[in-house]
Amino acid sequence: MAKKIKGNVEEILKMSDEDLQKQVDESYRRLFSLRLQKETLQLTNHRQIPATKRTIARLKTFQRQRELSKPSEGEAS
Repeated sequence: MAKKIKGNVEEILKMSDEDLQKQVDESYRRLFSLRLQKETLQLTNHRQIPATKRTIARLKTFQRQRELSKPSEGEAS
């Protein structure tokens, strides 16, 4: 599932904060599953692990950008 958003920035930008968090959580579960498959010698394409890591990094970057763009409560206007 994490592959469907790969390289599609428009879809990530349209996601709500909750959907983005769900996607990050899902990607972490996928990474765990891939690592487990690797250790049990069931993984056929070892390049899926770094691709999933990149997807997580991309999603977390968008999360951080949104966090920084929101006005903080402590700032005076």
